[in-house]
Amino acid sequence: MRKFIAPLLIAVTIAAPGAAFAASTVAPAAKPAATTPAEQTASGVVKSFDLKAHTLTLADGNIYQLPANYSTPTLKACEKVTVHWKMNGTAMEATTVTLG
Repeated sequence: MRKFIAPLLIAVTIAAPGAAFAASTVAPAAKPAATTPAEQTASGVVKSFDLKAHTLTLADGNIYQLPANYSTPTLKACEKVTVHWKMNGTAMEATTVTLG
């Protein structure tokens, strides 16, 4: 019996570091694909509207960056609006603004 145990222990001692090395060289998992930010909706009352700076501030203090081609001269303070927006870095970019 001892004749089998000694060679077995030697074989395990030799194989164990190789098995540990093989386990540590496994390729890392693939990164998930980048997703586009989901569009969100916010409703509120207009606090201020700056057409030159292309910003819309609601009464709750959130500031939305409007598209460069946005021009609605009828939009003014105290009007209720719904803003559809997406995050772009730290800025909330409005995609559409609807009155009411």
